[in-house]
Amino acid sequence: MISKKVILTGSFGVGKTSIFNQFLFQKFSDKYLTTIGVKVNKKTVEAKGQEVSLLVWDIAGEVTQDKVPTSYFLGASGIIYVMDLSRPLTFEKLDSDIAYLEELLPGAAIKIVGNKKDLLSKEELLEAQQNISKKLDAITSAKTGENIPDLFLNLAEELV
Repeated sequence: MISKKVILTGSFGVGKTSIFNQFLFQKFSDKYLTTIGVKVNKKTVEAKGQEVSLLVWDIAGEVTQDKVPTSYFLGASGIIYVMDLSRPLTFEKLDSDIAYLEELLPGAAIKIVGNKKDLLSKEELLEAQQNISKKLDAITSAKTGENIPDLFLNLAEELV
């Protein structure tokens, strides 16, 4: 079995913990509880005929925030960078955050995710996508679970 560390990161309130809980436990809560530090759990998926144990880290706060130790990122093979499609403010640091992550973890697979699809109309979703400087790897709804399993499976396949 292959084991890979995956980091969920992005601005506060974008749904990282909800994605974490939906992927690992198929659960969603409307209650917002800020993550303090880091939550870690693992789940095994099958990718390209191999079992892959994903050690998923849900990291609090901002990517480059001083309160998030760089050590949380070390050893990660995959990064899921999450934005809130209903809050354009969460798109603003995308380029600098991705550049920082690429420098910190050269060679790591990075998936850029727009979350909270369920909060937008089709028109609002198109507008949000036009305002994001990079191509999204996935558009998800942690509330409904839409595209969450595929997001992690695609990442696992890239890591094998």
